[in-house]
Amino acid sequence: MRMYGERLRALAGAVLVVSVAVACGGQGDDGATPATVTTTAPTTAHGTGTGTGTGTGAHASPTAPAPRFDAEVGLPDGRRVGMAYVEGRGLVERHRDADSSGWSAPRVVHSTATDRCQSLTLKVFGGTVAVIADWGSYCYDGEPPMESLAAVGKGDLTRWDTNLTRGFDGWSKVASVGGSGDLVFTRSSTEWLTRLRWSATDGFAKPEESRR
Repeated sequence: MRMYGERLRALAGAVLVVSVAVACGGQGDDGATPATVTTTAPTTAHGTGTGTGTGTGAHASPTAPAPRFDAEVGLPDGRRVGMAYVEGRGLVERHRDADSSGWSAPRVVHSTATDRCQSLTLKVFGGTVAVIADWGSYCYDGEPPMESLAAVGKGDLTRWDTNLTRGFDGWSKVASVGGSGDLVFTRSSTEWLTRLRWSATDGFAKPEESRR
């Protein structure tokens, strides 16, 4: 009789445990356990965004933050290009098509850990994008740059031609050469005029200096 009583008490305890589990939110009537899904949004030019949603499966949609750029331009066909100085990485580029709201993954156009300067120039010539960017110690506070970049992208913007000049005060402007599609980056001082030519067929030539 004692053994039979112990079995009844054990059976009653098991029923109580099951009842508590159901009351505290175990599996529902459909057998699915509610879950919180955390997804990582695409990396922006300045970091990584995170979206959080709740549901019964992995279908929660993250809300990606809009990229932040130091300069952004539009092309004649409706595409857009944005670039940003990213500390510890260098110059980062993203673009999007005219019929899409999504930006491409961040692409490092020039890698450097040198401090950024203040200005960043993006200029469009037809379907070609020209870039002027500079870096240097204390350059953001007014010191001259130590690294001066000229860059050109065209076509699907997945490839960028770059030319880096060290110990140079930086390019002042970029302009097209007639109707050839070539571009020329220039820097002028009281004594010298420095030019850097780019062509779609040959890329960048060597810089040329001439007295003013």
